[in-house]
Amino acid sequence: MDTMTATVERITANTITPAAGVTRDVETTGQKATRYVFAGLRIALGWTFLWAFLDKMFGLGHETAAKNAWINGGSPTKGFLAFGAAGPFKGFYNGIAGAAWADWLFMIGLLAIGTALILGIGLRVAAVAGGLLLVMMWTAVLPPENNPFMDDHLIYAGLLAALALVGAGNTLGLGRTWAKLPLVQRLTWLK
Repeated sequence: MDTMTATVERITANTITPAAGVTRDVETTGQKATRYVFAGLRIALGWTFLWAFLDKMFGLGHETAAKNAWINGGSPTKGFLAFGAAGPFKGFYNGIAGAAWADWLFMIGLLAIGTALILGIGLRVAAVAGGLLLVMMWTAVLPPENNPFMDDHLIYAGLLAALALVGAGNTLGLGRTWAKLPLVQRLTWLK
């Protein structure tokens, strides 16, 4: 069999042999589906953070009335931390309720984490900051209402870690482009 015939047979059989020393990864349907599931979860969790920011900033009426919006002089931390905190850390949270620095950190955190997740950039930083924020929210009401210790805040914190570990920003996001930026290449913790 001549070389041309062998090449045509390989192409038609869809088994093109790569050049010597070159390996080619082929993504399975399951792997592709997994990438898209993680991307969808990333975007959904990002929207959760971003919605909390928007509602508290503008008082969109879901959880925050317009009169209590941050832009109308309300405090995004005062109501819950002053009246909703319970358990062993109640005194700590009551003490920071409504403090300007707490309001600013909370709102910047919600906006930055939500934006990073939706865009698929800076997932390592978003995972750490978001995980810390979620664990603090978990400690604000201990024990949780429906379980001796587990609630959605801890599950979301675990999901954030998983999203960063699997590089979920590369699918339906700007993760690959972000990773090519000179600053991100120099400071890899920004990925």
